[in-house]
Amino acid sequence: MRDLLPELCDSYGAELTLLPSKFSSFGGKAIFWGQVETVRCPEDNGLVRQILSEPGKGRVLLIDGGGGSRRALLGDQLAELALQNGWSGILVYGYVRDVMTLSNLPLGVQALGAMPLKTDKRGLGERSVEVEIEGRRIQPGDYLYADPNGIAISAALLVLPEGFKELNA
Repeated sequence: MRDLLPELCDSYGAELTLLPSKFSSFGGKAIFWGQVETVRCPEDNGLVRQILSEPGKGRVLLIDGGGGSRRALLGDQLAELALQNGWSGILVYGYVRDVMTLSNLPLGVQALGAMPLKTDKRGLGERSVEVEIEGRRIQPGDYLYADPNGIAISAALLVLPEGFKELNA
């Protein structure tokens, strides 16, 4: 299997925003991409459940937990829901749990780390908002591309190198 991000950087370097290399892969799908939907929800993932209950249509959900490590914003139940509804992947600017189960699901999941505590459900959160990760801004509707080399954001859909399109099905 080839690496996606180095090839995209070679072809589209000036058009890409690379996220800091703080994220680790937790899902069973190492390479994923799609149009971004965002949610900001520090320590409350009720809105995440609502969004992942909708048809994903190959999109990627970016969960902005502000990088907080006190609670996991994604676990096995929400990941299963994402799979059932056709989401390509999930990027968590925060922490996940149920990592053994996540690693066996055919879903792209990257996060800062693992934390076994679940969130409180207080009805907090904002959907479809600009997210900023260490000075890099991501808009709803941008495109996210991820593999073990890192994560890249593009304002436009990129033409993928030969042989990659079927990996996101």
